[in-house]
Amino acid sequence: MDDGHAKVKMNEVEKYIDDTRFAWIGGNEDTSVYYYRIQSPGILIEFDHQRPVATKKLYGSDVHRQHIRAVVRKPNGNDYGKDLLKQHYKEHPHNK
Repeated sequence: MDDGHAKVKMNEVEKYIDDTRFAWIGGNEDTSVYYYRIQSPGILIEFDHQRPVATKKLYGSDVHRQHIRAVVRKPNGNDYGKDLLKQHYKEHPHNK
């Protein structure tokens, strides 16, 4: 993200700092797996170690540190369930 956009995002994060909540589940050792969530009216961040899908042969099927999921969203950003690709094609036609 460029500096200007980052500044706008950080201003929004700071605006809701008193309404920001943090949750942690898991261990705190260097090798531990864990999940955390940071949530406010202005931002939602999640990080999670997950069971592997494509790397089962390498790491087995247990949760491990080599397979993660991370999400950064704006709560109520009005993009849940939207077909963003369809919307893009509608607004910006492409020649076939």
